[in-house]
Amino acid sequence: MSHSAVSQAAAVSVSIGNERSLTRSVFKHNNSISFNTKPWSSSLALTQKTSTIRDAKRYSNTTICMSVQQASSSKVNVSPIELEDPTDPPLNLYKPKDSYTAKIVSVERVVGPKAPGETCHIVIDHEGNLPYWEGQSYGVIPPGENPKKPGAPHNVRLYSIASTRYGDFFDGKTASLCVRRAVYYDPETGKEDPSKNGVCSNFLCDSKPGDKIQITGPSGKVMLLPENDPNATHIMVATGTGVAPYRGYLRRLFMENVPNYKFGGLAWLFLGVANTDSLLYDDEFSKYLKDHPDNFRFDKALSREEKNKKGGKMYVQDKIEEYSDEIFKLLDNGAHIYFCGLKGMMPGIQDTLKRVAEERGESWDAKLSQLRKNKQWHVEVY
Repeated sequence: MSHSAVSQAAAVSVSIGNERSLTRSVFKHNNSISFNTKPWSSSLALTQKTSTIRDAKRYSNTTICMSVQQASSSKVNVSPIELEDPTDPPLNLYKPKDSYTAKIVSVERVVGPKAPGETCHIVIDHEGNLPYWEGQSYGVIPPGENPKKPGAPHNVRLYSIASTRYGDFFDGKTASLCVRRAVYYDPETGKEDPSKNGVCSNFLCDSKPGDKIQITGPSGKVMLLPENDPNATHIMVATGTGVAPYRGYLRRLFMENVPNYKFGGLAWLFLGVANTDSLLYDDEFSKYLKDHPDNFRFDKALSREEKNKKGGKMYVQDKIEEYSDEIFKLLDNGAHIYFCGLKGMMPGIQDTLKRVAEERGESWDAKLSQLRKNKQWHVEVY
């Protein structure tokens, strides 16, 4: 797919009709607290000021915040635990006409030299004023004027959040985005045309520590991680930067010492990228695989390095087909399945699932309808 069609950053187009209400978590403590008013987040910020970790120390080594060293067998303590209290997710605390001014902490390239394109991990400091839940999105308003509306700001771009509610520093004050720089190449000349490059993804990937950034949100319910059953099965399917929400899920399940919650189920990640250099957060995921072999599975589809059983390129739907019998059995037993990435991934996946269902003597349309009814089917594509 050409970059002119769509950015491969985790910019999300969400269908409101697909929104699901979240099953309430088993470890909520205080029903009186609500996220949906700004005074709550302000009071949380005051609580956080008692932290002994000062900003300068927190940000003195930004590589530590996301390093695989965190993915040790002993879990990391998180704070403030008040982030576990609300029974409903925070929604639209800041809107486009009243956006929040946050600051860039770090921008780090997270793909190797042979990866097509550039993908960056971007840590944003919101000082505890813009809380979110895993699976939600932030809106980003890039600086400058909207070329289609002179004098007006740019439209909001939505990005899936790639961290847990506690952020990469585990203190509830940051959020992380996984952004692929959208670059347009003229099909006739083959040369880059900067005038058609993605405005927001390039702004984010070019940002420097301390730069200000206008944020809206958080938004979205479709990809929230249901936590009513700590022994549930979660099947996660992603292409490229669509892995962003799953990084948040997996850090919560396997890295963080979340109060009153211990995951005992199965998390199974399918990730499709071009090649080995394009793998995102591979060190983190590989460490979970080593430390939690009974609770985590990780399958990769490398389209430029591997062949499927028919001799064609290996896409994520081919990996799903390899394990289709097992996946269908897990879905029959209540597993949740999530899809995040380019919208072009869904037709191939749907065709594969339909073919497998028919081979099993099932109607895919009826099965999909039941999965949606049971709130087991979660899709967010862009």
